Parts: sequence; structure tokens; C-alpha cells
Amino acid sequence: MLTEIPGLMEAVRGRFAHVEACPFSGPRVFFENAGGALTLNSVVEDSALFASYPDNQGRDNPASKALMAVINQGKADMRLFLNAPDGRVFVGESGTEMLFRLIRTAAVGARPGGILLSSTLEHPATRSAMAHWAEVTGRRHVLAAHDNDTGAISAAAYLQLLTPDVRVATIVHTSPVTGMSADIAAIAAQIRKVSPECFIIVDGIQHASHGAVDIAGAGIDGYAISPYKVFSRHGYGIGWASDRLTALPKETLLGGPADNWELGTRDAGSYATFSRVVDYLVWLGGHFTDTPDRRQRLEAAAKAIHGHEHALAEAMVHGASNLPGLAQIPGLKLIGGAGNDRREGVISFSIDGRKSEDIVAFLNERGLRTHTRKADHYSGNVLNPLGLSSCVRVSFSHYNTLAEVSRLLAAMNEFSGGAEA
Repeated sequence: MLTEIPGLMEAVRGRFAHVEACPFSGPRVFFENAGGALTLNSVVEDSALFASYPDNQGRDNPASKALMAVINQGKADMRLFLNAPDGRVFVGESGTEMLFRLIRTAAVGARPGGILLSSTLEHPATRSAMAHWAEVTGRRHVLAAHDNDTGAISAAAYLQLLTPDVRVATIVHTSPVTGMSADIAAIAAQIRKVSPECFIIVDGIQHASHGAVDIAGAGIDGYAISPYKVFSRHGYGIGWASDRLTALPKETLLGGPADNWELGTRDAGSYATFSRVVDYLVWLGGHFTDTPDRRQRLEAAAKAIHGHEHALAEAMVHGASNLPGLAQIPGLKLIGGAGNDRREGVISFSIDGRKSEDIVAFLNERGLRTHTRKADHYSGNVLNPLGLSSCVRVSFSHYNTLAEVSRLLAAMNEFSGGAEA
């Protein structure tokens, strides 16, 4: 855990805004990271700074040249974070919008006929885009079934539906409801064996803050993240497209570069703030490796984050500080089960006979910020097969502590005792 290095957890928490208190409600523990991570102080500072600049990029003046340097550095940092030496990185409105654009370009540009393949585990960002463009292009949209017991999707589930005519496939790297990650390289490899020309698009939005991203080793064509879930801010998404996806026809300005994905003037602050995220992770990784190589430091940070969060998940599920874990609470059902090997930052659960909204309200009264997921267009794909109308989602990050987990367990055991009384 990060706490094994004296002073590191305090240093980590000191780099984020509103770690221990909500600016509106006061002191609280933040277990709502899947809805949006805490923001780095450096991101807050750069957001204000770049919002104040009147100059625009692409002009012949010192301010414009400085902005272009920031944009170029930001793109280089995005490539470093994604481990994407080839292809194109670009920013847009949001991670969801990035996924829609990637999928639209692939579906319209791929050879006619065939099918579009997704999974039932996916967020509506990909499922909705795939369903829409399947209808527009006159193709079937086929869904590989995830495992309701484990809350995960496997390469074997895709393999059952693979045919040479799969034109576009989507994969969710980590579910924001179950918290379970997928082996995207293994799934992509299975797809490539059967349908080599398939365009493969990955939703990395939930995964990006919990483990390393390795596009170079994934064998895919598109990847998208939402920086506000990776310690940055709202207002932009980041996309990556392979060279062959970039070569397909897409919306561009007449007479402009054919390989350009960005439309209109982008906020230079989005590039600057993502550079601050990369700087932070490089700093963190430097506590676990002596190498000056920034990518290796990013990987070291990702490994440390994953290890810390795994320990938090183990404590949350199985108990800590002599408190029973969630798995021991009567009537409590863990979505995806009690195993944490594939879990990334999310534990969702329900309690028989109790409303999830009441549990979230109970926790909120005790200074614990969590969230209710309902069986709607966001989470119904996971909850409906389980016969659940809702669940409680507890989502954590590497700046959360075992002491905070103990507070959650104390509150949940109090709630359970109240339910039995």
C-alpha cells in the first residue's frame, strides 16, 4: 500500500482539492470516485490560468506560440499515458462523445454488411452508439453476454459470437457498475483471429485511473477516457484512433488535413491540465522506481495504485479493524461476488428488503459519500438480470485510506444492526 512509504499518503492527499470535506456540506469521506475523481490542485490552478488567456493558438505572436507548445506537450503526455506511439490523440466534448465519434467513423467507414459486436456489460456510451449505427448502416447489433455471477466479460464470451463478418467490436475495459476489468488484449486477439479487418473500440473511462493503459500492446483501433475521472476536470474527453481508423472518411473541414479529428478551436487548458495529471503520476511512480524514464514511472504508479486499491477492496469486502466486511453483513449481496482480483475501484451491493437510496442517505448522514445506481439506461444491463431495481455503489481511489474504509464498515454494520432490530 502507499502507506508503506512514510509520509507518502499525506503527500498524495495534499495534492488534491477537497479530500476531506465537501465545499457545500462539510467533512466527508469521498467514496464517489467513479462519478468523478478528486481534482488535482495543479489542475485547478491551470484551469483558471488558461481560462484567463485571451490569445488563440495558430497566430504569429508569443502568446500563441506558448499555447501551441502547451498543446504539443499535452498531446505528447497523452501518448505517454496511453502508451500510444502511433495513431492520433485528440480531445473533444467528453469521453462519451469520443466513443460516439470513434464508433461512428468505424461503422460508416467499414466494408458494407456484417455485424457490430458489443457486450451486455458495456456502458450505454458504447452500446447506444453501436445500436444507433447498426440501425443506420443496416447491420445487426449482437451482444456477448457477461457473467452475472462475476460481473465480468471474457474473451470466451466474445468467441462464441465471432464470425469473419464482424465489422466493428466494442469492449469495456472496466465496468463502472461491477468494477470488474476485462483483458482487452486477449479479447482483441480473439477477434483479430476470426475477423482481422474488424475495428475494435475500447471504453477506458472507468479503468484509466486504476491501472496502466497499454494501447501499443492491445491490438485495438480506438480508446477513450474522461479526464474528470482521472484527477483532471470536466469539459473535455480524450480519444485515440489508430492510423487505419484515422484513414477512414470522417467529418473534417473542406480543404483541411484529412487526418484531423478535432473540429474547431480546442481549449488549450485541456491539454495543460492533462499534462498536470501525467506529471503527478510520474511523481508518484518515482517513489517506487529509480528510473528517470517517464513511461516506466507511469507504469510504476499504476502498479502501486492498483495494489493500494486492491488492499482497500479486500478490507471493504472481508473486514478491517475488527469490523466485519461487507461480505459478512446479513442479506448483503455483492455484485460480482467477493473476489477482488479483477476489481478496479468499485464495489456495488444491495441488501435484501432495504432500499439502496435509504442506505446511501444513511451513509451520507454519517459523512460517507456514495451513490445509488438504478436499473435505468445506465445500469439496467447489469441490475435487471440480477432482479435488482438498484444498488449502492462505493467507489474508491488511491488517496482513500484504510481508516476511511473502517468508517464505512462501522456505518454499514450499524445499518445492518438497525435492520435487524
